[in-house]
Amino acid sequence: MENSIKVGIVIADNDEYTPLLPYVERFGGKPSSVFGLLGHEFLMPAKNGTLHIHAVLCGTGKVNAATATAFLIDRGANMILNTGLSGGLSGVRRGDIVLADRLLEHDFDLQCLGYKLAEKPGQEYIYTADERLNRHFMKLFPELLSGTMVCGDCFVSDNALKERLKSEFSAVACDMESAAAAYPAHLGGVPFCAVRRISDDAGDDAKESYRAMNSLAESCLLDLVLKGLSALDVLEFSKN
Repeated sequence: MENSIKVGIVIADNDEYTPLLPYVERFGGKPSSVFGLLGHEFLMPAKNGTLHIHAVLCGTGKVNAATATAFLIDRGANMILNTGLSGGLSGVRRGDIVLADRLLEHDFDLQCLGYKLAEKPGQEYIYTADERLNRHFMKLFPELLSGTMVCGDCFVSDNALKERLKSEFSAVACDMESAAAAYPAHLGGVPFCAVRRISDDAGDDAKESYRAMNSLAESCLLDLVLKGLSALDVLEFSKN
């Protein structure tokens, strides 16, 4: 039997998801509904084997991302990737592509009870991306940047909030899904990677920059993600 890995890809927005559809057609994929959410599955060749790609258009926000990720893991995903657009906080520019090394939920707040911002009582709350996956992508694409990503159920378009996220978490980027997708992967012991493109500066004028980039539905981010996945050594990454 040929070696294979099942890769779950979690994407929030329709314009972020659209560039995946030519790959579905190219590789003879098919629709695959997830709790009524649009998804697709297809087989893609990789080094020493085949990748079974199962992508889901999860919808915006943390609950949607976590639900889709948990479903994919329950359906046998061996690794999870989250991809989409992000706001830039520090050391990044519009158009840069960033890998997360640490991920936190910036809007989880029990400070009134004596906890740190983002701290969850009795459990891990700083999630880490898979080092092997990050090294793989950085080796293939040395232009990629890396750092802490924070997510929350709000679109960051505020200079003051941007500065707080930089100060509190030393974060390079913010979004609405990454850490929420990382959490079920962490619970399930499934390797996780977030590869996201900077669409705006998360400041007061961020919404215009985001809308301008998002509406283009450009393929460059998913092209990079799928090129990186196709270069995976299935034998190496199927090892525990």
